[in-house]
Amino acid sequence: MGAVLVIVLDQISKWVILTQVMDPPTTLPILPIFDLVLAWNRGVSFSMFSSDAAHAPYLLAGFAVLVAALLGFLLSRVKTPLPAWGLGLVIGGALGNVIDRLRFGAVIDFLYFHYAGWGWPAFNVADSAITVGVGLLLIDGLFGKVRAAK
Repeated sequence: MGAVLVIVLDQISKWVILTQVMDPPTTLPILPIFDLVLAWNRGVSFSMFSSDAAHAPYLLAGFAVLVAALLGFLLSRVKTPLPAWGLGLVIGGALGNVIDRLRFGAVIDFLYFHYAGWGWPAFNVADSAITVGVGLLLIDGLFGKVRAAK
């Protein structure tokens, strides 16, 4: 259920950015430390391994689907809520970005935080879900066994 919610929220947010907000500006200041931007990520995290090769989006999407399938298998075996939510968020985020790669050949990033000349690379709702999901999995891995032992 969490994965589906992430996909829906991610795609709605990207649709709003593309059709309602960023037509035509590519940067919209919101706060002194936060802008909405329109960035096309052709690589993976932080645009690493970015490529203009025609087949690159399909390779990256295929790899993400493979990872999501593996995580889905793990999710089917999870018995506690924290790792289930973590896996669901990661799966939903990965598949949200896969949809972009297949539709546009790149992932739409639009959230940009910056301060005093320093900035974090733009990201999106799917990226946020992946990050929170991994955090939940780390918390469960570090403290879940302690809780279960009591």
